[in-house]
Amino acid sequence: MIIIDGSEGEGGGQVVRNSCALSLITGTPFRITNVRGGREKPGLMRQHLTAVEAACRIGGASCDGLAIGSGEIAFTPGTVVPGEYHFAVGSAGSAGLVLQTLSMPLALAGGPSRLVLEGGTHNMMAPPFDFIDRCFLPIVNRMGPRIEARLIRHGFYPRGGGRIEVDITPAPRLTPIDCLDRGAPTGVTASAVFASLPFDVADRMLATARRHLPDWPDSAFSARELPVDQGPGTILLLEASFEHATEIVSGFGKLGVSAESLAKKAAQRMTGYLASDAFAGPYLADQLLLPFALAGRGSFTTVKPSQHSRTAADIIERFTGRMCRFDQAETGVWTVRVL
Repeated sequence: MIIIDGSEGEGGGQVVRNSCALSLITGTPFRITNVRGGREKPGLMRQHLTAVEAACRIGGASCDGLAIGSGEIAFTPGTVVPGEYHFAVGSAGSAGLVLQTLSMPLALAGGPSRLVLEGGTHNMMAPPFDFIDRCFLPIVNRMGPRIEARLIRHGFYPRGGGRIEVDITPAPRLTPIDCLDRGAPTGVTASAVFASLPFDVADRMLATARRHLPDWPDSAFSARELPVDQGPGTILLLEASFEHATEIVSGFGKLGVSAESLAKKAAQRMTGYLASDAFAGPYLADQLLLPFALAGRGSFTTVKPSQHSRTAADIIERFTGRMCRFDQAETGVWTVRVL
């Protein structure tokens, strides 16, 4: 059994999710102490609890210590069984992070699966659905499996209530790939999505984004109003597409944070990514490590690796023996190699 101190490194829920996925794939049990010990409110929250429960269900696993606020869990994997599954977070906790836990085990299972996931789809502490669908999954699909996701209903914080449907066609194994060059740019968009809020909020987000992205054409900017019952909530999505990669930077609406402030921050983050030659932004880099390690090798370029990425690399090595090497070039771009 692998023993993990959940307060080390990034100290958040990623340790729980990656450990569950790797345990199901490798058949190795684990125990995590100090679950989410690096967070202001440590212990399992609703979305982490749902992710572990979902891992238990698809993988015939057992887990001691499953409760909201629990600081220690012990997970014993079984055999992953493909099929149709429905999981509800029951709050605005991220449905996408539940998918992150389940996608790789089911992508390597013996048959197709269909998931219905309910909860938050656009909230502050997780990549939005759009990022998963257009940035992450296309790369995984290049490695052999076929994972198709559909957003049925938005779920903003704090209400939640979103719905994602996912179809997974597995592959016998993941094919290693190298993602070093993102290719030529193919387009940019800036979309303000909102529900049950004044249109003025979207207008101010887009106006601020325009000022900070002066090279983007006016045609790239648009607003989309959702049905009232899907709110209140708003998100600004800045998307840059290239021949081989897509990056999406998000600005999440939050009480006490002005539309101008969130748009400025998102635009600055996008400007930083565009100024580099990196294939992956920081959040995509976090998510690529697991499938690349399961493929046995691979490499990609990225901006400065986050503590999330380094913690994920440590967990991956403990379960698989695969090492992730981080090397910075003189240009400032980093190359991550899975060995």
